[in-house]
Amino acid sequence: MRFSDILASIIHDMKNSLGMVVNTLDELVIGNEYHENEKLSTLQHESKRLNNNLIALLSLYKIENEQLDANIEEINIDDFLEEIVVDNQTIAKTKGIRLDYQCEDALAGYFDEWLIRGVINNLIGNGLRYTSSRISIYAEMIENYLVFSIEDDGEGFPQRMIEAQTALNCNKSLSEGHTQLGIYFASMVARTHKNGDREGYIKLANNQRLKGGCFSIWLP
Repeated sequence: MRFSDILASIIHDMKNSLGMVVNTLDELVIGNEYHENEKLSTLQHESKRLNNNLIALLSLYKIENEQLDANIEEINIDDFLEEIVVDNQTIAKTKGIRLDYQCEDALAGYFDEWLIRGVINNLIGNGLRYTSSRISIYAEMIENYLVFSIEDDGEGFPQRMIEAQTALNCNKSLSEGHTQLGIYFASMVARTHKNGDREGYIKLANNQRLKGGCFSIWLP
């Protein structure tokens, strides 16, 4: 057995165990006297972020070993984003962050729900560390692409990351080390979505609808 296979197995076990911790913390936080406990809130946030990272690592292993293909289904975007916001709303409130989404009521898309949910959860988890007071998710059709944009009102992306977008979408390292896991994961997931000769990709920008960073994933 290859070391990478052993590592993937260990990551899978860690993810399952950590998932139980996350669920227990959610039960403690919701509807009791611990709701405003800053230390418990921090523990909840960091455990979810770690769990999202483990999910990303395991997914990347499967993608790179051709064990995971995008399972394309028709998804109602409003329902999809509402579920994501509800899942992350408790921890956002305990950190004093407004979390919301916007999309047309009838908007639908074709993508792998599990993979894209993992990408957005990962980006929300990272965004909660850097935003000032708000994270918003937008979904819209642009040039025949379904575009999910996760924006915040923090300080935005460093300029070197904005300038390195070609590397991000070509599976290459940044000029200063490798990409952050969440961004690399999103880029790989985007590329598993194809429609004819078109392939999904990601974009980084600053000062769009909100004054901070805007991370968008474009799905054909």
